[in-house]
Amino acid sequence: MEIVEKIRRLKRERNAVILAHNYQLPEVQDIGDFVGDSLGLSMEAAKTDARVIVFCGVYFMAETAKILSPEKTVLIPDPKAGCPMADMITAGELKTLKAAHPRAAVLCYVNTTAEVKAECDLCCTSANAVRMVREALADRDEIIFVPDKHLGDFVTEITGKEMILWQGFCPTHVRILPDHILEQKRLHPDAAVVSHPECSRAVRHLSDQVLSTEGMCRFVKHSDVREVIVATELGILHRMKKENPGKVFYPASEHAICPNMKKINLEKILWALEDMAHEVAVPRDISIRARACIDRMLMYSG
Repeated sequence: MEIVEKIRRLKRERNAVILAHNYQLPEVQDIGDFVGDSLGLSMEAAKTDARVIVFCGVYFMAETAKILSPEKTVLIPDPKAGCPMADMITAGELKTLKAAHPRAAVLCYVNTTAEVKAECDLCCTSANAVRMVREALADRDEIIFVPDKHLGDFVTEITGKEMILWQGFCPTHVRILPDHILEQKRLHPDAAVVSHPECSRAVRHLSDQVLSTEGMCRFVKHSDVREVIVATELGILHRMKKENPGKVFYPASEHAICPNMKKINLEKILWALEDMAHEVAVPRDISIRARACIDRMLMYSG
């Protein structure tokens, strides 16, 4: 409790807000002012009058917060908390792909670096990717989608629109196998299966619902199901149990742990606030172009 009190005191002194992603450690989620998905957290922070944002997530998320709140100081408690999928494509590689398909619109998942977003026409989340393709890009014959091939495949399945997919993936979600789902269904035949679109097509096809993390939380809260098999990173189970004490949740796989999401702890949050350490900076030209990519998405998200 002593470290929690120190964090709360420093938060007040620094006029800071703490953001915690759904996949963070339970104690990190519990101290967060907001808990949610990456873009939603950045948007919430932008609405506050806080001068400092402490982003408990992975690096691209903190970059997004800085892009949306350039006047605020953004800190990440562990700068080595990266996203392997975001790192699977560079701005240079995307430029080469764009040169090979000069007529293509470029849609990027929010799980990308600021430099990659700056090279894209439009951004999306796992919750609105289908809508972006159906509405914002309805008149485009060619679409490049980066970096997640599984989310891209999910969008293609729903919309029927073929896209040029970068072959990136989330190492955590691909650890969830169809056999894991089948075994959990055998053990818990009355449970609903919810999976993230970053899962493989085979896993998605065994699911009752394919949803973003926020979509999953809404579904389990408002549906009548009492038992849920959850096919995403294990960190979300803490929030689900906290918000739904009368329901039971089973991880699809105990191996679905993102080591980068677990790098941040209470001690690192305290150190970041004490020393104002690990400030996230995005070059102004990249920030402006990346912001335009995000803003185009927000036009369709109302």
